[in-house]
Amino acid sequence: MTTVSATSGPPVSRSAANPLAPASLGPVELRNRIIKSATFEGVTTDAFVTQRLIDFHVAVGEGGAAMTTVAYLAVSPEGRTERDQIYWRPEALPGLRRLTDAVHATGAKVSAQIGHAGPVANSRSTGLPSLAPSTRPNPLSMSLDRAATDGDIRRIIGAHAEATRYAIDVGFDAVEVHLGHNYLASSFLSPNINRRTDSWGGSLTNRAEFPRRILAAVAEAAGGRIAVLAKMNMADGVPGGLWLDESLMVAKMIETDGHLDALELTGGSSLLNPMYLFRGAVPVREMAETQRGLVKIGMKMFGKAVFKHYPYESLYFRDYARQFRDALTMPLVLLGGITDLADMTIAMDDGFDFVAMARALLREPDLINRIQRESTTTSLCIHCNLCAASVFTGTRCPLASPR
Repeated sequence: MTTVSATSGPPVSRSAANPLAPASLGPVELRNRIIKSATFEGVTTDAFVTQRLIDFHVAVGEGGAAMTTVAYLAVSPEGRTERDQIYWRPEALPGLRRLTDAVHATGAKVSAQIGHAGPVANSRSTGLPSLAPSTRPNPLSMSLDRAATDGDIRRIIGAHAEATRYAIDVGFDAVEVHLGHNYLASSFLSPNINRRTDSWGGSLTNRAEFPRRILAAVAEAAGGRIAVLAKMNMADGVPGGLWLDESLMVAKMIETDGHLDALELTGGSSLLNPMYLFRGAVPVREMAETQRGLVKIGMKMFGKAVFKHYPYESLYFRDYARQFRDALTMPLVLLGGITDLADMTIAMDDGFDFVAMARALLREPDLINRIQRESTTTSLCIHCNLCAASVFTGTRCPLASPR
C-alpha cells in the first residue's frame, strides 16, 4: 500500500497496481499499464505517413505494449522540427487512419503526440520562421527565433484543438500534449528562455498561462471521447531553467484545472541539454554525421561540451517524480530507465499509474510479450544511445534484428 498526499485534504491511499493487468486511462481501456513513449521515428516523407511508420508502431502493438505513441505530430507547419515531419492537415489524414487501423488490429491502442516545436524547430529545414517566447539565436538554423505574438499564441492554441479533432476523426485513442523538452509550450515555462515582460512572461502564473490554455482547448475538443495526456518537464536540466520548485506548482495548477487523464513526467531540453533525458553513452560522432554544413562541423568540434554525460541508472527520474506523486492525486506516468518487470513493479509500488518505455522497446519491440511469458526477462538494451543518432534516418537500435 502506498500513501500519496493530495493537493488538499488528508492523504490518499493507493493499492499497488499490477503493471501487466488491464487498466483504464480516462475513457480508454488498456490491456496493461505499459505505454510506448514518443520517440521521433524519422521515417516520414514530405510530411506524410509511410509504411515504415506504420510498421514501426505495429511492431510495438504486436509486441504487447498497451499503447504506442506516434511522435511527433506538429499542430502547424512551422511547428515541425524538420521538413518531413508530419503536421496536421486534411491531406495527412488518410495515412493516419491507415496507421491507427493497423495498430488497432494488434490489440493495442495508439496515441498522437501533438505540439509545436517552437525554438526546437529548424527553420532552415522547414523554410518557415521558428518561434520562441522571446527573440533568441537558433543554433539549428543559424538564425534568430521570432518572438511569438499574441496572434501566434491564439492561433497555436486553436491549432492544438483542431489537431485533437483530427485525431478523433482518424481513430486515435488518445492525444499527448507536448509540454516538455523546451518545445514551445515548455519554453514558455522556462525562466531561462521566456524573457517576456507582458502577460505571457515574468511570474510563473504568467508563464504557465499558455500551456494551461492549450490543455483547456484540447480537453474541450476531446469532449471525453479520447484520453488526454500531457508530457511535462520536471526539470529542464539547464541553469536558470524550470526545476522542481516551479514544475510542481505548474503540475498542481494543471491538476486543479482538471483537463488531463494523466500527466507523463519527463525532463531535459532538446534545445540546450538533450542527454539529460536519455542518460548513458553520448555518441557525439554518430550524431554529428546526421547533420550538414556548419552544424555538423560544430557538433564535431564542440559536441562533447554541449552533449553532457549522465551515467545511466534504472528509474533515473524516480526521485524527482516521487515529489509529484506525493503532491498530486491525478494519474501519473513514470518514464526513464524502465526496462523490466522489477522496474515496473517499483513504479506501481510508488503509486504511479502507468510506465512509459522507449529505448528498451526499440531494442526489442516484443519485450512486453516476453515479460508476460517469463517475469524475470531483462532487456537487451545497453543504453548506448545510438538510437538517438538515427532519428533522421529512421529511428532504430543498431543491435536489433531487422523488422
